[in-house]
Amino acid sequence: MGSFSIWHWLIVLVIVMLVFGTKKLRNIGQDLGGAVKGFKEGMKEAGESSGENQKIAGSGQTIDAEVKEKSHS
Repeated sequence: MGSFSIWHWLIVLVIVMLVFGTKKLRNIGQDLGGAVKGFKEGMKEAGESSGENQKIAGSGQTIDAEVKEKSHS
């Protein structure tokens, strides 16, 4: 099943181009590229805001606490 030759893939490509046309395929490619670019920018912004939150949370204060077991009633 996974051993398709290059000729199989070329035939599939030709059929896809005949069904959709080159203009529609180009538009799909541009839309996909724009989506990937937007995703990368979103991840970059999320990483920057995450770094700011870590700076605030890691202000160097130590909180000392003791955990006690809850008694069953």
